[in-house]
Amino acid sequence: MKVLKVQPIKDGTVIDHITPGNALKVLKILGIEGKEGSIISIAMNVVGKRGKKDIVKIENRELKAKEVDKIALIAPNATINIIRNYEVVEKHRVSIPSQIIGIVKCPNPNCISNSNEPIESKFVVASKKPLKIKCYYCEREPNMEEIDSLII
Repeated sequence: MKVLKVQPIKDGTVIDHITPGNALKVLKILGIEGKEGSIISIAMNVVGKRGKKDIVKIENRELKAKEVDKIALIAPNATINIIRNYEVVEKHRVSIPSQIIGIVKCPNPNCISNSNEPIESKFVVASKKPLKIKCYYCEREPNMEEIDSLII
């Protein structure tokens, strides 16, 4: 039996425990297209101790706090592992903040956050499980199944 292994990365980020089938959404919201020149490894529907999961490895990139908040919206159980010199130097679970500012676009075209006013979109987290968010300005609640299309 042959065993295929994913090449370890020297420096970068490993996003583990992504909700199965969401690895490509994670790449999309991070703006990763594969043209950057760094190694990107994607494993989807991997069987782990707690069922299936997706994994994304991104060489030569450490995520910013706002990017981690974006990931939390579509993969609330994900863990972020920072790799330096082939070693995990930091590991933490994503968490959904109580307010989501400048990350999600309001689906209401008439919302003030979608006008030319100099304000950022702002959502209040009404519930974490299941995730429900509400626009601070117009109180519209976006459909969470389509949240990835509203992430800025």
